[in-house]
Amino acid sequence: MSAATTPIYLCEPRGFCAGVERAIQIVDLALKKYGAPIYVRHEIVHNRWVVEDLRARGVVFVKEVEDVPDGGITIFSAHGISEKVEQSAALRDLPVIDATCPLVTKVHMEAQRYEATGRQIILIGHEGHPEVEGTMGRIQGQMLLVGSVDDVAHIEVRDPESLSYVTQTTLSVDDTKNIIDALVTRFPSITGPDTRDICYATQNRQNAVRELQGKTEVLIVVGSVNSSNSNRLRDLGEEMGMRAYLIDDARALHPEWLVGNPSVGITAGASAPESLVEEVVRSVQSLGHYHVELLSYKKESTVFKLPPQLTGS
Repeated sequence: MSAATTPIYLCEPRGFCAGVERAIQIVDLALKKYGAPIYVRHEIVHNRWVVEDLRARGVVFVKEVEDVPDGGITIFSAHGISEKVEQSAALRDLPVIDATCPLVTKVHMEAQRYEATGRQIILIGHEGHPEVEGTMGRIQGQMLLVGSVDDVAHIEVRDPESLSYVTQTTLSVDDTKNIIDALVTRFPSITGPDTRDICYATQNRQNAVRELQGKTEVLIVVGSVNSSNSNRLRDLGEEMGMRAYLIDDARALHPEWLVGNPSVGITAGASAPESLVEEVVRSVQSLGHYHVELLSYKKESTVFKLPPQLTGS
């Protein structure tokens, strides 16, 4: 390695989390067991490359279960679904495999427990995100949605003494903490799980990017524009003073970003395959004199169980 080369800091952990690994494995096993077509409600995970690859292998992505033909093998995406969607599939007797991330299911159960005690629920999350829609559809009463500190100042609650909150799993830890602080300030009696509902993988990937502080001028995040956790990684890089870019793959890399051969940090959202990261690394190396340094925050070893329909258990 020449002393004249510039580092590419490759963040660890990055890319696929256990929930995404499980969801994609569920689709793979379903294709092997049942054959194409397999129907998936919404994108199985938020990554264009993954979705296009599965579509080419016979997966049909649908907006709603009503779009699935009678008898079609149906998979619910990793983001979770509402009770209404679940009931619609059951009424049609569709053979369903649930790929909801267990950490999202945990949030659903927390919200239901809070509601069972008579508390009104506030969800911290992004309007329109599939996970938010699924969580809001898991309780019977009105759930309030806040996405910013400003939202907290304007919500109207039924009883300020009987409130709880839950969070979308793929948010920024810092932003969520600020919203929680605002909720506690306005409603001192509110209860909730601090930032523990934020997925461990989201936290780890954000913390790994924080390790880049003072080391690099440019951050490249591999992930799709509709991936919440990928966007948060890009936002975090910008907050830390880096020029941060979110790209689907190496084709979206702009040579002008690397004029002057600056040091580069590279990470990937929890839905982005490692093969895309490797392509980006090679592309960066082709634009200057670079060597790769692994910047490890934490090793991940979490594995989630597969549904019994696919394991025989």
